[in-house]
Amino acid sequence: MMEVYLKECLYFTASRLHRITTKLVDDEFAQCGLPPNGAFLLLTVLEEEGINQKKLGQILHLQPSTVTRLIEKLVHKGVIYNRVEGRTSLIYTTDKGKALESVIHECWERLRVRVNEILGEQETNELTLRLDQVSEKLEKAD
Repeated sequence: MMEVYLKECLYFTASRLHRITTKLVDDEFAQCGLPPNGAFLLLTVLEEEGINQKKLGQILHLQPSTVTRLIEKLVHKGVIYNRVEGRTSLIYTTDKGKALESVIHECWERLRVRVNEILGEQETNELTLRLDQVSEKLEKAD
């Protein structure tokens, strides 16, 4: 009975998927020396130098406190720096951060290939799109 209950529980199945995908992502992103969220934050800053923390949080769907902690870690690693202008903190990449861009893209590509080998490209794409749509609905309802 409990097995059926857990399979029908959104919280449990989403948590299970999160644990499994986190392991896959951590394995592939270990090479770049950054946590996956940190790598995506760095890519976002590379795309928009001088971005502020609020916009980073919106793009990455992260809470402000999480963005602050990630920024602190990445500043400590020397891949980004922040410059305060008035009450706004603007984030920029360092040369060390810029040098990681290709490594991060390689990690992302290896992850994509690995997941496609397991699920197939079509199922991966459909699942990703559907999860994004469901996330959007649940966020709007909150």
